[in-house]
Amino acid sequence: MVLVFAMAAMLWGIGSIMKAPLRLRFGMILGLWLAVVLAHAVLPVGNPLLQATGGDLRVWLLIGVVAAIVLAYRRWIAALRARAVPVAEPIEKPGSFRPAELDRYSRHIILREIGGPGQKRLKQARVLVVGAGGLGSPALLYLAASGVGVIGVVDADVVDNSNLQRQIIHADQRIGMPKVFSAEQAMLALNPFVEVRPYHRRLEGDAAAALIADYDLVLDGTDNFDTRYMVNRLCAEAGKPLISAAITQWEGQISLYDPARGTPCYECVFPERPAPGMVPTCAEAGVAAPLPGVIGAMMAMEAVKHITGAGETLAGRLMIHDALYAQTRVIGIKARVDCPVCGTSH
Repeated sequence: MVLVFAMAAMLWGIGSIMKAPLRLRFGMILGLWLAVVLAHAVLPVGNPLLQATGGDLRVWLLIGVVAAIVLAYRRWIAALRARAVPVAEPIEKPGSFRPAELDRYSRHIILREIGGPGQKRLKQARVLVVGAGGLGSPALLYLAASGVGVIGVVDADVVDNSNLQRQIIHADQRIGMPKVFSAEQAMLALNPFVEVRPYHRRLEGDAAAALIADYDLVLDGTDNFDTRYMVNRLCAEAGKPLISAAITQWEGQISLYDPARGTPCYECVFPERPAPGMVPTCAEAGVAAPLPGVIGAMMAMEAVKHITGAGETLAGRLMIHDALYAQTRVIGIKARVDCPVCGTSH
């Protein structure tokens, strides 16, 4: 038996010196083992060759079985390690779409007015929505569903039971949660391919100007005039287009204000704040539940058209929708040369 092991070691050494492949070296060892087994199987007992190899057939068969088990175990471990090696994911090009996104946005892509280039512009767009209430709720959901790449939402309020009659982005289970985080949950549940940036704070001061400057387009659906006029001023100063809408009871209005590109700003159209009590809030005057959904969806539609270049937006026009009598009218609006916000830009 010692002679056989010595021969095996010699064969392995020669193969190593000659840099023979491992498979060939193991093949030579296997050939030696087969020759010994064959000799024990056919030669009569007492043959000098059997005495030189030592042992009997059962010992050599056992050695073969053990060697086979060891080799099989090594191959199994190697296969497990190969499966455990992480596969590097392909690097996505900026603006590229995953297969799941192409399927998700297919109804946009087949639209002649949007197509692949328009959907790519949506993916690259950055839109800030001021207010996650009645108007912000449908606007945010449709912006997310449309595939707008980065959506910021700023609101200092928390979800209240009285909001749920019309603020469809929130849920009963999230009462007491900040609206921006409730909106974030709903938007990512709808479309995990968008990035949502929640800002749980009031929009004011230098931080407001810096925030607006970081986005391409602003949607304002707030219910107080101080915020509306401030957002309009900051957007005009930063050269950012603004889609602003308002609702009360049964009526809503919406327009796209972009004085940097020749349209009037919000203050051109509404130069003076209404006297206190003249325009009651929704909490004071009430509002039909679907109305903010109608106007908020229009805000998202105007945003999609503005980003993709599809159709004609409401730039330079004011849409007024009367839900009680199912009437909608659009009127032209003009910039004022003496506007304190954008007059010098005209």
